[in-house]
Formats: sequence, C-alpha cells, structure tokens
Amino acid sequence: MKSLRGLAPDYVRAIAPYQPGKPISELAREMGLAESAIVKLASNENPLGVSPKAMTAMRTALDDIARYPDGNGFVLKDAISRKFKVDHAQIVLGNGSNDVLELAARAFLAPGDAAVFSQYAFAVYPLVTQAVGAIGITVPARDFGHDLVAMLGAVTPNTRMVFIANPNNPTGTLLGKDELLEFLQEVPANVLVVLDEAYDEYLPDEQKSKAIAWLAAFPNLIVTRTFSKAYGLAGLRVGFALAHADVADIINRVRQPFNVNSMALVAAAAALEDDDFVRRTYELNAAGMQQITEGLSRLGLKFIPSSGNFVSFRTGDAAASYQRLLQNGVIVRPVAGYGMPEYLRVSIGLESENARFLCALEEVLRAA
Repeated sequence: MKSLRGLAPDYVRAIAPYQPGKPISELAREMGLAESAIVKLASNENPLGVSPKAMTAMRTALDDIARYPDGNGFVLKDAISRKFKVDHAQIVLGNGSNDVLELAARAFLAPGDAAVFSQYAFAVYPLVTQAVGAIGITVPARDFGHDLVAMLGAVTPNTRMVFIANPNNPTGTLLGKDELLEFLQEVPANVLVVLDEAYDEYLPDEQKSKAIAWLAAFPNLIVTRTFSKAYGLAGLRVGFALAHADVADIINRVRQPFNVNSMALVAAAAALEDDDFVRRTYELNAAGMQQITEGLSRLGLKFIPSSGNFVSFRTGDAAASYQRLLQNGVIVRPVAGYGMPEYLRVSIGLESENARFLCALEEVLRAA
C-alpha cells in the first residue's frame, strides 16, 4: 500500500522534529546506571526544584482534579495582570512558551509568508514557521548573537514575523535595551516582533529590557515568558504571551480551550508570588555560572559568555565528549543541530552537580 505520509504537505514531511534533552530514566536504562547516580544538566531546569508556594497550591488543587480546568485561566491571568500591570485581554496562556510561539505562528503566518530569525537561535522558531508552510529566513549571527541590523535588512514585503530570543538559547547572548528599542522603532508596523524572554529572571535588573512597558507604544510586539525555568515548573508546561489586545485576541482564537491544565494554572499563579524563590534561584545561578566558567577556563576550554542559566562551551569533538560524559553519568546538551558541532551546552546546577560535571569533563579531556 502506498504510504499515507504523502497525504501530508511537503513542508510538514520535511520537518526534523525537535530533540529534547535526554531524560535521566533513559540514560539509566541505556547505561545500566542508578538514576540517583546521574546528574542531568541538559535542559536548563531549575536545580532548586519547585517553588514552595506553587507546591502548596497544587496539593490544595488536587481535590478538584476530576473537573476540567478553567478554559480562560482567570486565576493565572489575574496574577499575571497584577504582576506585570497588563489587562487580561493582553494575555495568551500556553502549554509552555513553546506552545505560545506556535500559536503566534499559526495565527499570523500562512504559506508564502516569511519569518525572520537569527542563526543559532532557539530551534522552535524555524520549526513553527515550517509547520505552517511559511518561509524561514535565517540571518547570520554576530558573535553567536542576534545581528539586529542584518535582521532588519532581511525584512521584505512578505515578512510577517520576526523572532528574537533575549537572552538567546543556546548561546546565552544578550541584546541591550537600546538596541531592542531601536529595532522596534525601525521595523515596519505590520511586522510582528516576537520577543522571547524565557530567561529574563536570570538577568540583573539593570540588564532587563523594558519590553512589557513597550507594549503600549508598539502594537506589533509580542513578549513571551515561561514558568519552566526560574519558577521550576518545567514538568507542568505553562507559559504566556503579552501583546496588544487585538493581537492577543487573534492568537487566542487558535488556542485550544484547555491547553493549560489545572495544576499548571494554580501552580503558576502561586509561583508568581514567590519572590523569595526566584531570588534564591537567581543567586544560585550567578554562583553556579562563576563556578562553571572558572572551571572551563581552568580546563582551557573556550565558552560563550552567557546571560541565561546555561553556558555553551567548545570541546572540538563534541559528539565524542558527549558520549563519554554520558558514560560518566552526566547529561549535557549537544548543539550540533544548531550548527555548532564543536560545542556542548551545560545547564547550571547545584554546586555539587556543577563540580561533578567539571570533574567528569576533566576525565573526558584527559582520556581524549
């Protein structure tokens, strides 16, 4: 029988699926290791775990789990509204910020339209663009980061959307506030700018953009955030976008009514109130970043200075180094799929986890 794959559009069949970080359970099965002996520093997760306020909220909500979640997500929208001083009508909730990125593409991109993004930027941008049959325009990076001048030059009459990650994943590069504002002032008003700020909580206050305040001046701006990183809710999959009410309304028309589950809604709302947990997360990350980068320097390895909760470093034969680290029970992230075959990315963990990684890496380099 002829394969039914041919029923799918060419642009869907051509998609190379996103490859997530290797789970601990999978490595344990493959290598015959105890899960407790494995350190996972591959997916930029919060090593402190879950916000205590979020955990309490989830335990309370368990009694009502047999019922559907609030399809409008009022409680979470209300928490976001208070935290960021925006109207409910400006909020789009998602099954993680990945979902929101896809919803924006589905709402505003069509076959033949173009979306612009940077080389080495988050892999989801080209994936969601391709999934709707739009044309992805990759602009060469500048020092592993976004070249906003070149990205502006890549905008054509067919361009409907520009994706910008700040800080960027997997390189950790950061654009300054003035650069971003100038870009927004110059980009055509009919081109949507999706500013992905998944790692904003890891920035010191003086480096944070004013993107949410800019929404009033730029109706074509969409700001996306996640609860998967600093808030420690990666397993619940919850994120959100903030935009002009007209833009949010269109995105919400393609959103599934129950795309955020009950546990995620209450946990995220509570996590927004847990400033102490976010502060401890920030401080742990800053100390861990220093520990990791000093260790990489001691080992003579080049790395890309990062403003996130991860750092990408150059090992030469990264694929071989990755496999040897796995054999040592340490999971990091290969980034060859980003066009960086000589680099690996390591997430910042607890002090003991960082030390374990550096020790294993030193053994790998010595054996090479």
